[in-house]
Amino acid sequence: MSYEIVLKRIYSPSEPTDGARVLVDRLWPRGKRRESLDLTEWYRDASPSPLLRRQLHEGEISHAVFAVRYRGELRDHPENLAPLMRHARQGKLTLLSAARNLEDSYLPLLQQALLEALQHEDIEDLEPASPPCYRHQFREE
Repeated sequence: MSYEIVLKRIYSPSEPTDGARVLVDRLWPRGKRRESLDLTEWYRDASPSPLLRRQLHEGEISHAVFAVRYRGELRDHPENLAPLMRHARQGKLTLLSAARNLEDSYLPLLQQALLEALQHEDIEDLEPASPPCYRHQFREE
């Protein structure tokens, strides 16, 4: 199945084609009122931990180390992706952030983790829930 998950700055105007608009920053964006954002949800649990975020912003770790650790956080807590996966299964999902440069932020990593988790669930759904019945093979004649 194909999913549409797009990245957008919170400061960009909302559009009717955005689908579910979910702010995934830990901190509320400066100068924005909740009523003006047309949000579906503000979901903090899929964003990087405060410690990891602080380490990156203070220059203690590189972007590459940040990426590895953030992927680890997502891997260790797959339940944090579940609400976003539900939105993606219902239609287009727009992940929102106040980051200036979305491509250099954690959003592409989150987007990729969501797509992989959705694909993994889809593959599991294709597997039979119970073993097939082989009764017809053992018929006595």
